Amino acid sequence: MEHEATVEGVGVGVSEEGSGTPVVLLHVRGEILPIFVSSDQAQSMQLAIDGDPFERPLTHDLLVEMVAEFGSAIDRVRIDDLADGTFYAKIDTEQYIDDRRKEMVFDARPSDGIAISLRVDCPLVVSDEVIDEAGRPPEDFDTNDELGR
Repeated sequence: MEHEATVEGVGVGVSEEGSGTPVVLLHVRGEILPIFVSSDQAQSMQLAIDGDPFERPLTHDLLVEMVAEFGSAIDRVRIDDLADGTFYAKIDTEQYIDDRRKEMVFDARPSDGIAISLRVDCPLVVSDEVIDEAGRPPEDFDTNDELGR
């Protein structure tokens, strides 16, 4: 089963590499799902959350614009697997050509999928299996410290 997630915020967390690692926190099924990301991905997500346009399109903005120009739409982003500490995602899209709907699915890094979902306001869903393995109770987090608030 899948559950819709919301982005709680992007900030700095503590990982195996030490402190200062960018992390996105998803709220899903009453739990928090932390996903460590690169600095660039964290910046891209935060710009989308803030609604701040960048002078020139960032990679995610460019991709969203290209998909739209090709007559396609991004329907949802799924974080559907977790293996050896690595999250996996898929982006579900559709395209209409000659009144025919063509569905397409693309493998993606969760950080790319999240950044794109924030731009197109499509559902972001996470599978039960991923939540069961990596989800944590909200009280495990002091989001004010971790998110720099």
